[in-house]
Amino acid sequence: MRTPRRIGLTGSIGAGKSTVATLLRSRGLTVLDADEQARLVTQDPAVLAEIEARFPGVVVDGTLDRAALAGRVFGDAAALADLNAITHPRVRARIAALEAQAAARGERAVVQDVPLLFEGGLEASMDAVIVVDAPLSLRVRRVMERSGLTEAEVLARDARQMPAEQKRQRATVVIENDRDLPHLEAQVNAALRQLGLDG
Repeated sequence: MRTPRRIGLTGSIGAGKSTVATLLRSRGLTVLDADEQARLVTQDPAVLAEIEARFPGVVVDGTLDRAALAGRVFGDAAALADLNAITHPRVRARIAALEAQAAARGERAVVQDVPLLFEGGLEASMDAVIVVDAPLSLRVRRVMERSGLTEAEVLARDARQMPAEQKRQRATVVIENDRDLPHLEAQVNAALRQLGLDG
């Protein structure tokens, strides 16, 4: 059984990575969303018990209060490291199992949608990395419109990620998401051609 090529998909906040993931799925590629797997992991009662033990008060009636947890770990490197130690191994295990299923189906490639791919040191495990990018002012406006965060809050979150320029330098392919959807679709098609995944 051949192992599928592993394609990383990442981008700074507001770049439009989720839209690109949707376009890749529509072209028949399996996209594994790390955030989605993390949400599933944090529905496991055993995981919730560990999180509650480390961060008392963030589990309410058996459900994780994500906003409360985010408030506890945002800007606290030690707390974030503790949270990641609880969740990341389980997320990786789930993604590995989904990759194995894709291999069993004979798929040539699997896309891993990971917001903090470079920050988490995962690029070494990828065969190629697609970075989605857009100008900072556009990214900030998108996030403010969809989330209700202030400009200062969006900029603070962006500042905690690797700078977009560094991501671009480390990418195999950069997709520019600074115009309309047809332009983005053309960029996605070009990226797949460049990676040999358009057939």
